[in-house]
Amino acid sequence: MADSSGSNPQSPGFTEKLKSWLYWSWTYICTLWFAMVLTMVYVLRSPLKLQETVNAASVFLNTLTPKFYVALTGTSSLISGLILIFEWWYFRKYGTSFIEQVSVSHLRPLLGGVENSSSAGLFSSVNGDTEPRTNVAECKVWRNPLNLFRGAEYSRYTWVTGKEPLTYYDMNLSAQDHQTFFLGDTQQLRPEDSVMQKAWRERNPQARIRAAYQAIELNRECAAAYVLLAEEEATTITEAERLFKQALKSGMKLSGKDTNLVVYIKRRLAMCARKLGRIKEAVKMMRDLMKEFPLLGMLNIHENLLEALLELQAYADVQAVLAKYDDISLPKSATICYTSALLKARAVSDKFSPEAASRRGLSTAEMNAVEAIHRAVEFNPHVPKYLLEMKSLILPPEHILKRGDSEAVAYAFFHLQHWKRAEGALNLLHCTWEGTFHEVSVYPKKELPFFILFTAGLCSFCAMLAMLTHQFPELMGVFVKAFFSTLFAPLGFFADKMESFMPSCLWHQLANV
Repeated sequence: MADSSGSNPQSPGFTEKLKSWLYWSWTYICTLWFAMVLTMVYVLRSPLKLQETVNAASVFLNTLTPKFYVALTGTSSLISGLILIFEWWYFRKYGTSFIEQVSVSHLRPLLGGVENSSSAGLFSSVNGDTEPRTNVAECKVWRNPLNLFRGAEYSRYTWVTGKEPLTYYDMNLSAQDHQTFFLGDTQQLRPEDSVMQKAWRERNPQARIRAAYQAIELNRECAAAYVLLAEEEATTITEAERLFKQALKSGMKLSGKDTNLVVYIKRRLAMCARKLGRIKEAVKMMRDLMKEFPLLGMLNIHENLLEALLELQAYADVQAVLAKYDDISLPKSATICYTSALLKARAVSDKFSPEAASRRGLSTAEMNAVEAIHRAVEFNPHVPKYLLEMKSLILPPEHILKRGDSEAVAYAFFHLQHWKRAEGALNLLHCTWEGTFHEVSVYPKKELPFFILFTAGLCSFCAMLAMLTHQFPELMGVFVKAFFSTLFAPLGFFADKMESFMPSCLWHQLANV
């Protein structure tokens, strides 16, 4: 057993080396095969009558009128222009090039390319049953730690506007999270768990609610079903809190209680208390939860705690939490970076004046605040526009992209009030951001894909050729002949050298074969 376990780690490495060697050798084999094909075509040019074919093609091309070349180049320009229009429309709608997407999705697997993607979920087990995620920095999409309640909060937007506040992609990610977090072991599913596994995947909210009631009929103590009802059906935070308490009661009764489920319920109960104004109770619940389960870094409960402490204006406690989590070895977030900047800005913002600072220079405390704002803006440059109310706020999504616009929306939605409460903090942010970043324009801009630029150049080039051929047919004919003669000159030189190097009898024998 020991030998087999010791040899297992080496087998994946050998397999990867073998695959890389095969890919490397395949490239050179293809090159060698292509060179052999060209050589055989040249050797067998007499039996294949290549010279006669080339001469016939030359005679045919010489008989073509300039109108044909005008039509040819004009048609090429039209086709490339249509491709350009389609590529531009696809890029504006989906943010990527259609040709690049097809090549990456379909051609790369055929050519042996490997797509680097992380299959790890957003949640790691706190029971020690599953291996912890090792590649945290590669995870780009995170669950929003301050996500709203669907029934009690998101649904209000639907009632007023008739539009859905969440995208199907966002809701699908949440369904995957719930399945992974609550129903991790699919080999030991009870009947109600099977019902709930299907319930999370339902796209229709009413279908999810009906499935939850069906699970409760199978087992009155199905905690996951009460969680779904609290999230989806409860139209008020008070009602959601009541259902979460029922879910917690049922979850604690389970033999070998599901730790993941209990942690999720306790966290949502703390968020209910925060939303109902019982902030000190919410802070205590979050601190107890972090103390009881210290391996919950992926859930980012400390971000919930930071927001609640800022509401209490307990800035010393906020600083203590930042000292623990604002570490270079831990994944950063907009909440950590901008909260740290807020504390430093709050210490000097009430007396800060740009005119006075320009005359006397920045003090040490002001310099620390400016550097903290620089650090925050460099981490996520989208946040200042929302904090300064240059862009309208919308409801935050259930999942955020680190350092992206969605994270900026989620942060500003909950923390704008804390920046407004600190007198002069937004003014200092505005002066620092406008003076340093806004002028320099460090905001990431999406570059045009290569194929849009390529098709644009091809369309313009073909249109120019069509116009020149129409205006100067004879001159363009001379130019094309000179261009192709120059282009094929190296090939003719190579053929002459091969004829002089190889014996003529060998070529004759090979041709006869």
